[in-house]
Amino acid sequence: MKLLLDTHLLLWVAAGSERLSEVARTLIDSPANELFFSAASLCEIAIKRSLGREDFKVNVRVLRRGLLDNGYSELPIGSEHSVAVESLPLIHKDPFDRILVSQATIEGFTLLTADVLVAQYGGPVRMV
Repeated sequence: MKLLLDTHLLLWVAAGSERLSEVARTLIDSPANELFFSAASLCEIAIKRSLGREDFKVNVRVLRRGLLDNGYSELPIGSEHSVAVESLPLIHKDPFDRILVSQATIEGFTLLTADVLVAQYGGPVRMV
């Protein structure tokens, strides 16, 4: 299965956080799954870090390199992803989460999240 991780899950994985659920850990650790991160997540982290957000202290360049070194693949944002955002219901106003849902939908990936609002999109979104 191709798994796209929501931004907060990427941060928790990188930090070895206890906040990562057992279900998420099992899916991420399974060699049967392909792991992806979105360029949108890196953009979100960079922006929020520059704004001084306490929960976004990680160096985005180091995070990216670590993800690639640990077998994750990067998913760029394409115009098809951007256009598809328009058709999403207005469940969540966060543009980064909306692009992740769009990417998962277009690419046929499963988006893993611990965000109850994002999980309301259903379809390719899985709450973990």
